[in-house]
Amino acid sequence: MACATPPPGSTPRPAGRFRPRSIIEPVIDQATRAAPARPTALRRAAPALLGYAAVRALGLLTLAVWSAARGKSAYTLLTARWDSLWYARVAGGGYGYEVRLANGDVHSDLAFFPLLPWLERLPAAVGPLSYADAGFAVSLLASLAAAWGIFAVVEHVYDRRRPLSEGGAGADGGRAGLFAVLLWAALPVGIVQSMAYSESLFTALAAWSLYCVLTGRWVGAGALALAAGLTRPVGLAVVAAVWAAAVVSFVRERDLLGRDDGLLGRDGDLPGDDGVSSGRERGSFVRNGSAPGPHGARSTPRAPASAPRSPVRRVLGMLLAPLGAAGYVLWVGRRTGDGLFGYFHVQAGWRNGFDGGYAFARFVAAQLTSFPAALAGLGLIAGVGLLVWLYVVGVRQRQPLPLLVYSGVVTALALCASSYFGSKPRLLLPAFPLLLPLAAALARARVSRSALVTGALALVSALYGAFWLNGSGPP
Repeated sequence: MACATPPPGSTPRPAGRFRPRSIIEPVIDQATRAAPARPTALRRAAPALLGYAAVRALGLLTLAVWSAARGKSAYTLLTARWDSLWYARVAGGGYGYEVRLANGDVHSDLAFFPLLPWLERLPAAVGPLSYADAGFAVSLLASLAAAWGIFAVVEHVYDRRRPLSEGGAGADGGRAGLFAVLLWAALPVGIVQSMAYSESLFTALAAWSLYCVLTGRWVGAGALALAAGLTRPVGLAVVAAVWAAAVVSFVRERDLLGRDDGLLGRDGDLPGDDGVSSGRERGSFVRNGSAPGPHGARSTPRAPASAPRSPVRRVLGMLLAPLGAAGYVLWVGRRTGDGLFGYFHVQAGWRNGFDGGYAFARFVAAQLTSFPAALAGLGLIAGVGLLVWLYVVGVRQRQPLPLLVYSGVVTALALCASSYFGSKPRLLLPAFPLLLPLAAALARARVSRSALVTGALALVSALYGAFWLNGSGPP
């Protein structure tokens, strides 16, 4: 019997039972296909952390050689001088110590916030470390955490920002984050990051709190702001950043469609309460932060229409943020019997206050009346001008609102305080967002040129740090 032949042009079916291919199989194949793995957060930050460690190691080595040549102990300068002694004393015996000076001033240890002494107690209680040793260890670990936090913030800000041609910074997030960390490590007073001081701890808490704000993790942002408020008085800057971002998010949440939210997020959308922005959830945006328009053109990104998220986490973050600073200030007021003004009276005993910059302006003006002090006065004016210029550039580059609020408050408190004028560079150390325009510029430059600039800055920082600590030093 003759077999039936297939029609012309048809494809013979293979032998065996025929099973139509399920329509879901292509979806399964696509889902199970190996995708390129994105590096983890630590792996992305590793070059910046290694670079930071190298800069700080250079500074410590230079300090050790310089101090040995002058017959001093570099470790003592880092752990047992100036404010380090006050923190160690609080860690060992609690609050209640004060020094009465001949001019009537009273230096009380209540001026020092408690988080660093609390952390110094932990390793000292379970191991052979002294409180000074523990403070040094906490500072080293906190400085690495701060470097990682700075990298995370800068990578987040620049990773998906628009290029220069569209008004953005035009920098790669990873490279910008690397140079921001290196610049922070190579600041002239960067040696303080390795001292048993609270600057590194505060910067770490502030940087990660800001990162939580930028990614919509409101409870984490509030908790870290609380801890920052227990570390230094300038914790107010972190609280202000959290509150400003939260208030603006509430206001803008009512009308997101058709508005470019460049103040808060990377993609023109508002970070949500769960830490995932709606634009990334819906796949609405492309890499550079703008959505495809007609004929392939780029248009202003639009936030997708979605139901408003629950504000509970945002409100909880706002409530948590001020509890640290407010709690300590109230505790000091109760302890001194001066109520709400107790902490300010303690600061007045140290000749610290806030006068809007009047005392600092008089100090600078006095330097200009004689030579060579006039050179120092001109240098101070140039330094303040540089700070203002960096802040203005940050505004023009549309830095996220939390960063602008944070760096603005830190700078204002440092420059407008009537405290030790030599301490102002150290008080400005946590204001890392001011470095973002410089970091972006280095990220866009040639690698050889950027490496030369950062290397020179690291060397100058190491030499100045060794000279500074072997001379007048902090505060």
